[in-house]
Amino acid sequence: MYVIEQQQPGPMPIPGLQHATWAGSDDGLEQLSLWRQTIAPGAATPPHRHDCEELVMCSSGAGELHIGAEVHRFGAGQTVAVPRNVLHQIFNVGQEEMNIVAVLAATPVEVYLPDGSRLDLPWRS
Repeated sequence: MYVIEQQQPGPMPIPGLQHATWAGSDDGLEQLSLWRQTIAPGAATPPHRHDCEELVMCSSGAGELHIGAEVHRFGAGQTVAVPRNVLHQIFNVGQEEMNIVAVLAATPVEVYLPDGSRLDLPWRS
């Protein structure tokens, strides 16, 4: 499919997070996934890693990337680059919803928790 209708993010089993897969293997892609997520104020992704590189572009809100022992603040108009297999967590540290779009160099994307277990999520929401 060459033109894909973009869904609004919907609820996930993780409190404060909404997700929509905008493009991926269901659309005929073999190496990329495109996600849109909304993170509520005070909410965060779980600490996790992917077996691929990830770019996270912030269009609104204020966030923190916790990666290793480092904390990096970011906001609207900035892009976060996460290397392959690096444990990371994204927090909304602002007073408004944070809207992000992520490009991942795999499809489908498998998400792993710090203990190595797989986090199965409903990516098509």
